[in-house]
Amino acid sequence: MNVSRAFVRAANTSATRVTIARRAAAQPAIRSYATPASSADTKPPVALYGLDGTYASALYTAAVKSQSLDTVAKALSALQEVYVKDPKLSSIMQAPTLTSEDKSAIIAELQKHTGGQDKADTVKNFLNTLAENNRLALLEGVCTKFGELMGAARGEIELTVTSATPLDNKTLTRLESAVAKSQYVGQGKKLKVTNKVNSDILGGLVVEIGDRTIDLSVSSRISKMNKLLTDTL
Repeated sequence: MNVSRAFVRAANTSATRVTIARRAAAQPAIRSYATPASSADTKPPVALYGLDGTYASALYTAAVKSQSLDTVAKALSALQEVYVKDPKLSSIMQAPTLTSEDKSAIIAELQKHTGGQDKADTVKNFLNTLAENNRLALLEGVCTKFGELMGAARGEIELTVTSATPLDNKTLTRLESAVAKSQYVGQGKKLKVTNKVNSDILGGLVVEIGDRTIDLSVSSRISKMNKLLTDTL
């Protein structure tokens, strides 16, 4: 069954089978999640920007304090997969007409997809906080930003290789090995490799390592050649 239909059905029937939990009503506002940590160990490994970044950072701190970081990471990864499987979910979460009962039903439906990972109820409490602040629409961005925090905490560096056609595993492994030995990767760091396909580059590769970009694409070479010819003429 389509995931978004399950969310719609849950929201439509929530008035008869779901009430707002008292614990949810007592949940603190986002400032309780964003309270500066007293220990350096609970501080997010990198600074994030935007409202979704603020919420992700607050959730990271809350997860560390409750010793549930790994389970929270798995739960959010599962939720992110729900968005991938059903793009309509974003529209549902952004609906301005959601009632309190709708939000409670949506949270209950979301919890079905976390695979029982949220043992300490950290994600559940966080979802309630988002709902109370009318910020459920931020959840997709929070999942993405939380993934960035976990990558940084694990010492991972994003290696994105864009090609005109999909690369095979052997080629990706060779690229990973070459980049790992380069000056762009610090000692003890791990590479997280992603292959993106963009036919517009025509051929060659565009390699992004962290915040650095190495453009080896055919389209880039053609552009440079055209500029050279134009300047010469």
